Amino acid sequence: MLWEQHVYWTRLTVNSIVGRYPEQQAATARLLRNPTDFGAALEPYYGKAIADRFAALLRDHLTIAAEFVTDLRDGKQAEAADAQKRWYANAADIAEFLGRINPYWSRQEWVMMMNEHLRLLTLEAASRLRADYVANAATSDPIERQALEMADVMTQGIIRQFPSAFGIVS
Repeated sequence: MLWEQHVYWTRLTVNSIVGRYPEQQAATARLLRNPTDFGAALEPYYGKAIADRFAALLRDHLTIAAEFVTDLRDGKQAEAADAQKRWYANAADIAEFLGRINPYWSRQEWVMMMNEHLRLLTLEAASRLRADYVANAATSDPIERQALEMADVMTQGIIRQFPSAFGIVS
């Protein structure tokens, strides 16, 4: 559910930023609740410090994405390029972090998934900026599928690392 919400509220926020819609502030605020919700879900397994660190990395991911889209919308190419560079660096930081906290999560796999996530979100934003609403809507399905893959990897890793929390006896 958290990954579904992540991409849903990201889409709504991107559309609101591009269209300068009045719900931009409310959509962004709801999107920025997602890292806190992720942290709350991870805390029982990893403790508060790790949960808070993941939430901070994910919050950065979202705020950089909003900067990136805003800069593109406003024609600030140099600023957009800088935001995109920081966005990919943040994705690498997330992958590195996840690869360290769970032995069943591969840093390399998370790098690939995070880069694909950013690639798809960039396509989504670009099509919206071009007012190509058909392409924009079509991008939603692969984004959702990819988010569900990340959710599966995350869930399976947690279950494998903490089997007794799920009633699994080895």
